[in-house]
Amino acid sequence: MLLSRRAMLAAPIVMSAAKTLTAASRMTLAIHQNTSAAAGYRKSLEGWARAGIKNVEITSTLLDDFLKSDSLAAAKRVLTDNGLTPVSCAVGVNGLWEPNPNHAAALDDLKRRCEMFGTLGLTKFYAPVTPTTPFKEEDYKVGVEHMRAVGDIAGQFNMTGMAEFTRASTFVATLGTALTMKRAAAHASFKLLFDCYHFWSGQSKFEDLDRLEPGDVGHVHFQDVPDTPRELLGQATRVIPGDGVTPLVKILRKLSDKGYAGPLSVELFLPKFQQGDPYDVAAEIKRKAEAVMRSARVL
Repeated sequence: MLLSRRAMLAAPIVMSAAKTLTAASRMTLAIHQNTSAAAGYRKSLEGWARAGIKNVEITSTLLDDFLKSDSLAAAKRVLTDNGLTPVSCAVGVNGLWEPNPNHAAALDDLKRRCEMFGTLGLTKFYAPVTPTTPFKEEDYKVGVEHMRAVGDIAGQFNMTGMAEFTRASTFVATLGTALTMKRAAAHASFKLLFDCYHFWSGQSKFEDLDRLEPGDVGHVHFQDVPDTPRELLGQATRVIPGDGVTPLVKILRKLSDKGYAGPLSVELFLPKFQQGDPYDVAAEIKRKAEAVMRSARVL
């Protein structure tokens, strides 16, 4: 059967759209250094690399400990020698988001951190929103200005700054609030970090995901929520993707539909992970997390 001239002309457009859709749905597995905190900077990265991990998330805490006896150039060599790509970093600066008297000092510290992490080849950093003190409605206007200020600094270093909403925060605990503030900040160098654990174990609603637009989410933390009462959940009670009750496949599909095509970084805090052998921990994470990713058709 011969194709019409119109169909022939349209074919390249259809194929291009299909390739774009396929590319937009792909995500990559990463591991956050908090997961193997006890192993330190070098041993965590070397163990993960042997387990086949390619993308990693650096923490300021482990990097600082490494730099007590070695150089920043050596820290970069650990990455390159092991074929690892640093995709994000926990910048380790408090007081960036909420109104507080130390905000100016926090911004100065952020500049120093950006220069340090930029040397390692990083283009994204984040800080969680962690305060637990009471706030007023007018404080959120200040929070928006603080997001813009972080975006300004990130832009100076050709980086993207990200805020992570956290379930226990009294300032930004939900995706809905984070999105509202992000929209108001409207800064090209500022995005949100979406954490699957904080999202599903906290007060966010699944419908909040419908509000996402391409470019809102700059990075994703990928964990599961165990089958226990939510009242008993805490920072450490997250588990490997696939071992809990979070509808991760549904969440990943929604993130993909909203244009996210970046790393999924597994961040765990239970002692059995943090104190375990980095190779064994990474191998288990890779096996279980990639199975979830395949089910969601994002791998």
